[in-house]
Amino acid sequence: MAGESASPHREPREHPNWREILRDLDVHPSRALGQNFLHDQKIVERIVRVARLSSADDVLEVGPGLGILTSELTAHAGSVTAVELDARLARRLRDSFGERARIVEGDILELDLDQVIPASDYVVVANLPYSIATAVIQRFLEHHQPPKRLVLMVQREVAERMTARPPEMSILAVAVQFYAHAKVEFRIGSGAFIPPPRVESAVVRLETREAPLLPINDHQAFFRLVRAGFSQRRKRLDNAIAASLDIQKRSAAAALSESGIEPSRRAETLDVPEWVSAYEGFRELLND
Repeated sequence: MAGESASPHREPREHPNWREILRDLDVHPSRALGQNFLHDQKIVERIVRVARLSSADDVLEVGPGLGILTSELTAHAGSVTAVELDARLARRLRDSFGERARIVEGDILELDLDQVIPASDYVVVANLPYSIATAVIQRFLEHHQPPKRLVLMVQREVAERMTARPPEMSILAVAVQFYAHAKVEFRIGSGAFIPPPRVESAVVRLETREAPLLPINDHQAFFRLVRAGFSQRRKRLDNAIAASLDIQKRSAAAALSESGIEPSRRAETLDVPEWVSAYEGFRELLND
């Protein structure tokens, strides 16, 4: 508009040709490692926006691959630690980023997280293969020093299962939502990756709860109850729990009723607060 100062001209950042990088490294994406390299810069920028980063944030990236997302993270976060399993890619990342990012070579499921996580208040950003997605999510959410936020690129079906609501709940949905508020942010088509996967992906954001829903000493018993409820999904909740926990059906029905839950319901119809209420009703039975 007239009278307003013009904004400074910014030269567009040049982005590498990722296909050329793969060719130069003689890297062939591994199906065994679930390697599908993200190359769409617009998707990368959108993921970083979802992560809501500031210069005060420390980021732990899992599966940086070619480093396209790593590059964007370093431009917005205070520090970036990236864990890469592929040795050749890890070497290239170290050469490319130098001191701008800490590159850790190893398996995120085997590394000592206390030696990897960057700070007490950190953000996880990850592109997770289907085969390890649940295990990685579980490891971070159950860790004694969980991240404040996780922004995860996973198979669309996994994202939908994590964020499901009654009557479509699953053990995964209960487990994730017990620890965090979960939301699918957007979907990603296969064309954003090299090579294109056969499935659609999605980005999900998990905001970990500031206060646990139950004391940590109760978590094991709580999930024992949840697993019992889902052990026979076509059965009534009282029947499934009684059979799995080897208790009398009338005791299971009474515990559910005392918790305000109709015994004839199915496990997939209960949300997390209802499971917590159910646990209170079963606490003595579970700890006998």
